[in-house]
Amino acid sequence: MEWDRLLNAGCLCRPDFQHQPERPFYQQDYDRILFSEPFRRLAQKTQVHPLYDNDHVHHRMIHSMETSSVGRSLGMEVGQRLVNLGRLRDGQQHQMAGVVQAACLVHDIGNPPFGHSGEESIGDWFAKQFRYDTGLAQGIATAHRSEFEAFEGNAQGFRIVSSLEHARRDGGMRLSYATIGAFAKYPCTAEAKLASDAGYVGLKKFGVFQGEVDLFAEAAAALGLPEEGTGSTRWWRRHPLAFLVEASDDICYRILDIEDAATVGDLDRETVTDVLEQITGKPNDPRSADMRVQDRVGLLRAQAIGSSIQAAVEAFIDNYDAIMAGTFNDGLIEVSSKAQAFKKLKDLSNNRIFVARRKTELETLGHQVLHIVLDHFHELFVDLRVCDWDQDRFLSNHGYWAKLIRAVDLDLRSVVDDYTAAHALGDFVSGMTDRYAVRVRDMVTGTLPS
Repeated sequence: MEWDRLLNAGCLCRPDFQHQPERPFYQQDYDRILFSEPFRRLAQKTQVHPLYDNDHVHHRMIHSMETSSVGRSLGMEVGQRLVNLGRLRDGQQHQMAGVVQAACLVHDIGNPPFGHSGEESIGDWFAKQFRYDTGLAQGIATAHRSEFEAFEGNAQGFRIVSSLEHARRDGGMRLSYATIGAFAKYPCTAEAKLASDAGYVGLKKFGVFQGEVDLFAEAAAALGLPEEGTGSTRWWRRHPLAFLVEASDDICYRILDIEDAATVGDLDRETVTDVLEQITGKPNDPRSADMRVQDRVGLLRAQAIGSSIQAAVEAFIDNYDAIMAGTFNDGLIEVSSKAQAFKKLKDLSNNRIFVARRKTELETLGHQVLHIVLDHFHELFVDLRVCDWDQDRFLSNHGYWAKLIRAVDLDLRSVVDDYTAAHALGDFVSGMTDRYAVRVRDMVTGTLPS
C-alpha cells in the first residue's frame, strides 16, 4: 500500500471533488461528522454505564471526542516519525493526523442505545425472528441473515455515513476515501466474515452491510486496499490508519472506564491508582502525598494516556512493513510495551465493572425496552408488506400506524422489501438515545409519565 493513495482526498461518490485550499479534506470530514444528527445523539447514548445521572460519567459523545484527541496525537507522532524515516512526504503527517482524528470522531456513530448490551439485545431479537421464521424474517435470504443476528455498530456506522445522512444522497456525508478507510476496522460483510478462514484481525467482526458493499468497494479501490475473496464473499485488508484508530479507542475506553468506575463507586480509588501506575511505569510521586485521591486519579489518567500513545507509536513503527503489506494481524496495544498492563485493565473491567449490580440491572431494563419497541414496530412493517410496500395505501388504511409514524418521524423512504424493511427497523431503533428508547416504550405500552 502507498501513502499517496491511502491519503486519497476524493469524496465517496464524488472522487474528483475539489477541496478549498484553506479547508483541508480531513477538516471538512471532521466538521460534517461533528454537526450531524447521529453524532449529536451520542451525548445521550451509553458508553459503559446506562442512564446515569452523574455528569462526570462518560457517554458516547465525550468518549468519541477524547478518542479523537488521542487519535490526532497518534497520527501526528507516527506521521512525523515516518517523515523522519523518509517513508512519508513532509506535510502528509498533518493529513495523517487529521484523517485519524476524523475517523476516531465517527468510530461509534452507529452504536445503539444501552451500549454493547444494546447491540446484543437487537441481535438477539432478530435471531429470534429467524429462529421462528416469522414476520420480515420470512423474506430475508439466508445469506443476509447474519448481518441482523449479530447487530454490528461498525456496519451501522458505515451505513449512516455512506447512505443515511444528508438526505440519503449518493455517498451520504461524502467523507473522504482516506477517512472511510481509517474508520473501517472490519472491511468485510457478515457473509464474507463467515465464509473466510483467513483468521485475519479485520475479520473478527463485520463492518459493511450487503446493501452498502459497493460503496465500500469504491473507497477500497480508490485507496488501493488489497482485496481478497470473490463475489459476495470478497473482503479487504485494513487501511494502515485503522490500526491507529483502534489503538486510540483501546487507550481511551480501557483507561477511562476504570476512572468512571471509581466515580460511580464500582472500584475504590486506590485500586484505580494502583493499576494506572502500572501503565505509567512510574513510582508513586512523593508530591502526590497531599493530593486528594480523585486528583491523583486524574493525574495518573493523563500520564497513562501519554505513555500509551508513545507505546502505540513504537508498535506501529516496529511493525510498519507488515502493516503496509496488509499482513499485520494484531492490535497495536496488544503488541506494545503496555500489553500486560492493558490486560490487567481488561481483566479488571470484565471481573468488576461489567458485572456490577446497577449496570446489570439497567442492561436488563434496556434489553426489555428494546425488545418491546422492536416487537411493536415490527408489526407496522409487516402490515406495510401486506400492502405490497405501497406507503400511500398503507397510510390510508391504518390510522394508528399513520399517527405513530408521525409521532416518531419514522423514515420509510427506502423500504421496498423485507430486507430493506428490516434495516429500516434497525436504523430506527439503533438511532435512539437511551432515554428516547424508554420514552417510546412508554408511549407504545400506554405507560403514563411518572
